[in-house]
Amino acid sequence: MYLRRPSVLLFFAGFIGVLSMLPLIPQLLALQTEPAPLPVPVIQLIGAVQSSLMLAALVWLGSKCARKVGLKAPMFEAFCQQQPLYPIFQMQWFAALIGGIVGGIGLLGFFAYMQPSLPSDFLRAAANLNPAWYTKLLYGGVTEEVLLRWGVMSCIAWLVWRVTQGGKGQLRPLHVLIAVCFSALLFGVGHLPVAMSLSHELTVPLLTYIILGNAAFGFIAGYLFWRYGLECAIMAHMIAHITMLTLQALV
Repeated sequence: MYLRRPSVLLFFAGFIGVLSMLPLIPQLLALQTEPAPLPVPVIQLIGAVQSSLMLAALVWLGSKCARKVGLKAPMFEAFCQQQPLYPIFQMQWFAALIGGIVGGIGLLGFFAYMQPSLPSDFLRAAANLNPAWYTKLLYGGVTEEVLLRWGVMSCIAWLVWRVTQGGKGQLRPLHVLIAVCFSALLFGVGHLPVAMSLSHELTVPLLTYIILGNAAFGFIAGYLFWRYGLECAIMAHMIAHITMLTLQALV
């Protein structure tokens, strides 16, 4: 069946995250000084369509590139082939747990370190911007990993493989590292549009915090994707958000 294809399942998994972002759009618009150019439901619809098209393109691209360089989504593939999922989960969960906890604590610690040098308007706006927990888990944990790891990192790894190895043999660890680092950097840069909507100026400390902080976790997620599969990166990303939400609630 068509719905049993891993690429279709990956798209729908990411699409749920896209839908979870819709309630956040009115919050972002409320932070702007200029009135919204269109009614909020129209802006939400346009945003959902744009995000869905980008998601579909990157799922397709990842599906074309990932397998050629040894990158996989083993649980999605096992589900489509009606094979047991638990053995794969057993191989992934501990690495995801460690990666998620380290990533979550690291992000909070980096924010505490950078906070005194961040613009005051950014801090105020960020405090007023409150994505729902399910948005953080579904969009951050699932959609971003499908976009950045499955789509972008797989494509970069394939390009490096074609350029450096002529598309022959197994992708070398050094070349995987290039793909991990470059996709992690793009993951950090991808958070700049939201930062720009929260602050009137992009200072060096703000750029450092947004790009370096997110890229650091992107490196963790990229490594887990390479070593254990996409689902491990997804679980780690979700655990990182759970870790941050828990620690913030305790403080």
